[in-house]
Amino acid sequence: MSRSNAGFVFLSVIMLWMTMSSANLCAETGHQVCKSPGGIFELQLKLEDEGGRPLYQVRRNGKTIVDWSGLGMILADEDSDWTKDFVAMEAVESRLHDTEWTPVWGESNRIRDHYRSGSVEFRRNDQSSLGVEFRVYDEGAAFRYVIKELDDRSEIEVEREETEFRFEKDHPLWAVYSAQGKYSKVPISKIKHSVERPCVLEPEDGSVIAIAEAAMVDYARMRLRRDDQLPSTLISRLHGPVVAKLPLVSPWRVVMADDNVVNLYNSNSLILNLNQPCQIKDTRWIKPGKVIREVTLSTDGGMACVDFAVNHGLQFIEFDAGWYGNQQDEASDARTVSRSNLDLPAVMRYAREHDIDVILYVNRRHLERDLDELLPLYRSWGIAGLKFGFVQHGDQKWTRWMHEAIEKAAEYEMMVDVHDEYRMTGWQRTYPNFMTAEGIGGDETRPPNEQSLTNLFTRMLAGPADHTFCYYNGYVDQTTSHASQLAKTICFFSPWQFLFWYDQPSNANDEPELEFFKHLPTTWDESHALQGRIGQYAVFARRSGEDWYVGCFNATEPRDLQVHFDFLPPGKKYRATIYRDDATVQTRTRVGIEQRQVDASTVFTAEMSERGGVALRLVPIP
Repeated sequence: MSRSNAGFVFLSVIMLWMTMSSANLCAETGHQVCKSPGGIFELQLKLEDEGGRPLYQVRRNGKTIVDWSGLGMILADEDSDWTKDFVAMEAVESRLHDTEWTPVWGESNRIRDHYRSGSVEFRRNDQSSLGVEFRVYDEGAAFRYVIKELDDRSEIEVEREETEFRFEKDHPLWAVYSAQGKYSKVPISKIKHSVERPCVLEPEDGSVIAIAEAAMVDYARMRLRRDDQLPSTLISRLHGPVVAKLPLVSPWRVVMADDNVVNLYNSNSLILNLNQPCQIKDTRWIKPGKVIREVTLSTDGGMACVDFAVNHGLQFIEFDAGWYGNQQDEASDARTVSRSNLDLPAVMRYAREHDIDVILYVNRRHLERDLDELLPLYRSWGIAGLKFGFVQHGDQKWTRWMHEAIEKAAEYEMMVDVHDEYRMTGWQRTYPNFMTAEGIGGDETRPPNEQSLTNLFTRMLAGPADHTFCYYNGYVDQTTSHASQLAKTICFFSPWQFLFWYDQPSNANDEPELEFFKHLPTTWDESHALQGRIGQYAVFARRSGEDWYVGCFNATEPRDLQVHFDFLPPGKKYRATIYRDDATVQTRTRVGIEQRQVDASTVFTAEMSERGGVALRLVPIP
């Protein structure tokens, strides 16, 4: 299949349209019921008898996940309260949808989009209505608000949203109050203020629930606050008002759940499926790969990084803050190179000669002011992509600006990495030049493995994260191990992997395990979370072509994990190269390397210290 139409070519389409019938209605008049294709998830909607509030409920395998919860919003006008006084509910349509699509890049080379969907309208006596569109997957349920028309107005202002998520108990959740903050596990009733999404809850029965947001493009970001009167209820909190032309269509509000966090992670393509197909006609210029940051901001440093990239199988070098001046100074000019010892054109020529691409960092101050000049200029320089620094985030204005900037970058065939507090909502499906985003505390924040293992099963549900790995920097020795760093590059998905963030080629001793990075892909044909507990341990297996990579890393206590290789095809032999922590190895990084033969019947023991890891590369034996 040509990459030029990847992302929106459907391999198979089964679309069944149906008129509404009693089969879609609960026996109790007025309930709208929609079940997922496999009958696992069920979404119900109804109108409250007293007060006229729209309500919804989510069930999984017959068990209530989200109890009857209020829907609606507060508008900024005289008829402001759109959480009550509705008098009728009208079901509009229902359908079954089953397609497969191929992403330009991703954790898998094929994604199934299989759901039942429909919509309802909650009407008032004045004939105004609040629409709710919904999709129910076997992995979760999603809904969004639609206001088609309202009197003679062409636009409305949403002051706040009042979507509830009521739970039967005061479940523990993993609270984080900033996108790069430190997680803590607390009951719903004890969260301090609004928490980030995805918000992951762990009920006492061992199951796991996630509340997420998808397709947030021209809207204010949603976070979740606790209800002051109902201790087991979360309520949506928008980062400011929303002004929208009619029809208004909100982002999707998503409820996912599973028996364990491993299965939940394996369902994260649901977020992508709730976004529009790829809008870039020719995507051949979009290039995943591995990156080293050039920290000296000098010609010699740039040349050395190019040589290092060639020798170690990297595809990019990146010049970060400072190459055009003080990023905090409005007077700095990102159209020029300010450093006398950096001949950027010479580095660019040298990089092109060696088939290495260059990424430039630009602070949001200068992007906001000069983007329309910078993009054609950088295209003429041969720049492959940009890292947006310290983007303003959260409110509608800056959310819209950022997505429009990525669309403009696509017009100049330029890829984008967004920093700092922004978290993805699946729009990389629509514009796959949006390679990755931070919204995560990378290695420069010195996360211990327990924090990394919390990020892995919470933040990473939202999509790729630019973790900014540091391999040689002292941060590694303070918080983790080098074998664990190798494993993390398998477990943490990003099509751009910054493997050497605060490192310099002169600091590298060419340790033998660097061969692992030389072979490591950054996008995958197949991915599986195999084992894991939030904040404790993880095992991932990913395939690129015929080769498999397995990453295991650990926290809190020493642990031996039995890893079954039944993900391998039966009857095929593989040579496994194993990288593990070994204090007896006489290198600075203390990584031991061994090889053995494995197959689908192999049970591998991953022996790990409390902050250790194991990485494996499996190659077919001819």
